[in-house]
Amino acid sequence: MHKLPIQKKTGGLDMSSRRDFLKTMAVGGIMLALPKIVRPSSLSGLKRLVILHSNDTHSQIEPLPKTHHRFPGMGGYAVRSEFIKKVRAEGYPLMVFDSGDIFQGTPYYNMYKGEVEMRLMSEMGYTAATIGNHEFDGGLEGLASAMKQANFDFISSNYHFNYPEIKNRVKEYKVYELEGVKIGVFGLGVKPYGLIGSIPFGNTGYSDPVEKAAEMAYVLKNEKKCDIVVCLSHLGFKTSGDLIGDFELAKQSKNIDLILGGHSHTLLKNPVTIYNSDKQGVLITQNAYAGVRMTRLDCFLTKSGSLVFVDAHTTKIFKNQA
Repeated sequence: MHKLPIQKKTGGLDMSSRRDFLKTMAVGGIMLALPKIVRPSSLSGLKRLVILHSNDTHSQIEPLPKTHHRFPGMGGYAVRSEFIKKVRAEGYPLMVFDSGDIFQGTPYYNMYKGEVEMRLMSEMGYTAATIGNHEFDGGLEGLASAMKQANFDFISSNYHFNYPEIKNRVKEYKVYELEGVKIGVFGLGVKPYGLIGSIPFGNTGYSDPVEKAAEMAYVLKNEKKCDIVVCLSHLGFKTSGDLIGDFELAKQSKNIDLILGGHSHTLLKNPVTIYNSDKQGVLITQNAYAGVRMTRLDCFLTKSGSLVFVDAHTTKIFKNQA
């Protein structure tokens, strides 16, 4: 069955929001043409899988201050935890992913070197996270130590770790199965040279993300027979110089259904859909930074596992939210 584009929940935009939206859509000087919104006449009889996504939390354990210039009082792990609990209580199969840069940005990281973040994400029931560039800030030894506090998966396809405690912990990809639906997940990290120091990066290897994405997506979709292929990306939304972003990656790709993005702190007020080289829709998300938002994706599939529809929107994370 043909996969239908995303149904997006949108509202009116004020001038500030409109400027943010236009900045987001202006990619390489060309405005992104959004596909038509198509919704099945009935969702009855379809399987439903829920995915939640965060990125670039940067050790923001507590909410941002109420005087913050952009996101006053937003974020915080406690509020995020309550939101995840609320979604989980709905009873649908749930997966929770993070796209990297979990570490660095507040004294919590300076004092505890990632232990707090790992423990709290474990308590929230995260499924998996990919490796951002700031995960290397404590060196390979620091990353390995922090990972010991996590009970969720780490997935990175184009960073090739030789440090034993990390090599044995990080997966190139993973296939999950929930209620008969197979979800294949791989992860991409940003080019390290000039961004991550040679000492903290150590003898870690690096592969081109476009080539690795093509390889992983083919394996997951065609060999592992996954119904949904998810890319956890820490590449950034836009291409910059020789650093490819999610937008261009999606256009060149095949077999990827969802790109859950990070790194560039882009605020996509709602996920966007890009057509790939096979003219199929690829949905891209990103939630600014500091945990101020999460994206929720309700994936509807036929009984045989074909993805037909994704209802996706972002939720602001703030105290006493409805």
